[in-house]
Amino acid sequence: MLTMIYAALFYAATAILLAGVGYRIWQYASTPAPLKIPTTPAPITTTGVAFRMAREVLVFESLFKSNKWIWAFGIVFHGALAVVLLRHFRYFQQPVWSVIGLVQPFGVYAGFAMVAGLAGLWARRIVVPRIRYISGPSDHLMLALLVAIGVSGLTLKFVARTDIVAVKAFFLGLMRLSIQPLPADPFLLIHLGLVAALMIVFPYSKLLHAPGVFFSPTRNQADNPRERRHLSKWAAKLEANRAEGA
Repeated sequence: MLTMIYAALFYAATAILLAGVGYRIWQYASTPAPLKIPTTPAPITTTGVAFRMAREVLVFESLFKSNKWIWAFGIVFHGALAVVLLRHFRYFQQPVWSVIGLVQPFGVYAGFAMVAGLAGLWARRIVVPRIRYISGPSDHLMLALLVAIGVSGLTLKFVARTDIVAVKAFFLGLMRLSIQPLPADPFLLIHLGLVAALMIVFPYSKLLHAPGVFFSPTRNQADNPRERRHLSKWAAKLEANRAEGA
């Protein structure tokens, strides 16, 4: 019964995550951007915009320029999270890719770095008055959820170990529509429940900035209003209709 409950939970969470993120991306992509509003200084070519976006996504360039210590905690958290996610890919592969195997030793230390980075970002929302003023319950809830996932994962690694072979068989079984028994260890169930909760709330939370940054007109527009007239799709259609009417 426990296995079936968690299997149903992860099927539902995966469906909500994929459908929710897909719908949000469709919303972002279909929202018109009638104004040319890149944050200056900005590149004037498409190639320049691509490099700027890469710097923003990979090294948080604008955050580095605005606040160094917040940037440090942010880069530690996101970098560590990327390594942790790569480490967990082994539960969905058979055989495991070589690159995923190489990541495994670093993933353990990345778990500590992820929690440390989250602690710093959470402290910022409590210690800095202007950030504390604009922080709502959902901001603290998301940070608490991420910290709980990290701490419960580290607990499984160093304190309350579980049968990882059975855990991998469970997730491979989910992918193959062949449900396999899930260990009933309390910390494992807590950890997986928290992960499923994060998957469910992700499309409706501020964590959606991950795909959203690619659709930000302040970042994805070239600063070329003199060289090229900017028209959103709806404005271009409206102008074409007016021209036909004339």
